[in-house]
Amino acid sequence: MTQFRITRIATLGLSSLVLFSTLLAAQTTKTEGLIKARNGDTMILQTSESPSLTVLLTDNTQVGQVQGVLKARRKEMSMAALIPGLAVKVEGVFNDKNQLEAKSVSFKGDDLERAQSIQAGMHETQQQTAQNTADLEKNKAAIDQAVARFGQLDDYYILDEVTVYFGNGKVTVDPKFTQQLVALAEKAKSVNGYMIEVKGYASAVGSVALNQQLSEDRAGAVTNILLQQGKVPLTRMLAPGAMGESEQVGNDKTAEGQAENRRVVVRVLQNKAIAGT
Repeated sequence: MTQFRITRIATLGLSSLVLFSTLLAAQTTKTEGLIKARNGDTMILQTSESPSLTVLLTDNTQVGQVQGVLKARRKEMSMAALIPGLAVKVEGVFNDKNQLEAKSVSFKGDDLERAQSIQAGMHETQQQTAQNTADLEKNKAAIDQAVARFGQLDDYYILDEVTVYFGNGKVTVDPKFTQQLVALAEKAKSVNGYMIEVKGYASAVGSVALNQQLSEDRAGAVTNILLQQGKVPLTRMLAPGAMGESEQVGNDKTAEGQAENRRVVVRVLQNKAIAGT
């Protein structure tokens, strides 16, 4: 065998090895775990293999909720649904920084509800009006169970807040609040690692089911203004919370109290770890 052929075979072998290594590095990885923290396009995932796996979200990342008894159907969702406390399955490729660039993220609907319950209970003050209805007791129990299951999640500073009020049975945002929301969005963009939380509420007048829907529609209307007019990126929005009749701040026996309870609360949050404390 000539020296030329030996060299050529060695070169081809080396090329094949490099190609194989490249393909191996780009191999798709599947993992599942709990979202510990979310900062814009970055998630920290707690898995059985790693307590802090960094997952990168891109404009091409597909987010979906699996549905059906066999979990065979998939509903497309917004990245805003990826909140701390949510159990997810991630498929992607590791980059040269050992970060998992997500091609797809999926989760179950009941896991999202539990994670939202945690978010709903994270920032409430101790000065809440006492409630004795069975629905509120059930909600409190669900929050306690979720906190016990997932443990202590991220602590946030509340840096700014705007409350939007609605007419009886209305879900359209009064134009006078639009400028306040846009100003809040602009101020938030100067905060390192900010997130925006939107929670909708209703008065206790009428049926529980109707008020739950009203609170969801109100939160959605405010979120649309923040996204479309405030130009807030989806990656900076937490999933809107529909709180229904819970957490009443006014006396529902009076017209004034009812008006106070028909509201959406928007908060600018910053993770304490990002703030450096």
